[in-house]
Amino acid sequence: MNRASLFLIPAIAAMATVSATAQQGMAPFQIAETGRTYSRLADAVEAVGEGQATIIIAPGTYRECAVQSAGHISFKAEAPGRSIFDGGICEGKAALVLRGQSAAVDGLVFQNMAVPDGNGAGIRLEKGNLAVTRSVFRNSEQGLLTAQDPAGEIVIDQTTFSELGRCDRGLSCAHSIYIGDFASLTVTRSRFERGNGGHYVKSRAARAIIQNNAFDDTRGQATNYMIDLPAGATGMISGNVFVQGKDKENYSAFIAVAAEGRVRSSAGLAISGNDASLGTGVDRNTVFLADWSGDAIVLGANRLGRGLKPFEKR
Repeated sequence: MNRASLFLIPAIAAMATVSATAQQGMAPFQIAETGRTYSRLADAVEAVGEGQATIIIAPGTYRECAVQSAGHISFKAEAPGRSIFDGGICEGKAALVLRGQSAAVDGLVFQNMAVPDGNGAGIRLEKGNLAVTRSVFRNSEQGLLTAQDPAGEIVIDQTTFSELGRCDRGLSCAHSIYIGDFASLTVTRSRFERGNGGHYVKSRAARAIIQNNAFDDTRGQATNYMIDLPAGATGMISGNVFVQGKDKENYSAFIAVAAEGRVRSSAGLAISGNDASLGTGVDRNTVFLADWSGDAIVLGANRLGRGLKPFEKR
């Protein structure tokens, strides 16, 4: 995937329409396996219980939220990009609070999430595996925030993260994505843009696969690293396009490894095939990869623009 095609990854259109479900006078949340419909998402989740099911969500804008405490649930938009969760928060955390066995989110939009502690998110993952596809997180304090589950695996594909993050009010910073101590994080074919503070991807997962994404910081405000692996990680960062903007809280590096201490080895972490540059009108010197780990990171060929030093040990 070339630079031009990466930056054409679209944010999914989010225009609410009237669905077939609504036209038939049915409730908007339907369990696919049973055909039963519910007027509240929380009721549909409760009906699944410890089982496995797909909840189909009709087009519309919802001040809804739900907590999944068990089972395997797929939250699927009937029409991708047209099922919008707008500001509804459960447990002071997120629109979806997930601590079941596993969850999948497909085609949903999360927007305007804010809470008093500054960590309002579209999704708060506390336990289990999670797959997110074809979704949008925008104009919120966080997109995806997790707790810790060393056995859990997270996969994100074809998803847009826009106008997220913050570092204000004397609170800890929020980020577009902030992953705790999980087994792995995989992010592919996704777009990060217009950050409002913090990092675009911050991950403490043991393994990180970040491939073929676009990081467009040209309209970011007081942002930090594009990718931060603060405790170290193995894995691969490849095929990404990075453009650093002018308005930075910290412009000293694009990618940071073990900046908060070497908790685990980063030996073999492979970083290659990326395209990194400064935005138009930005004139500074910075570093593509800053490493605090001292491990044998495999830094391959990357296309770096003016002002970028490939590597710096810190």
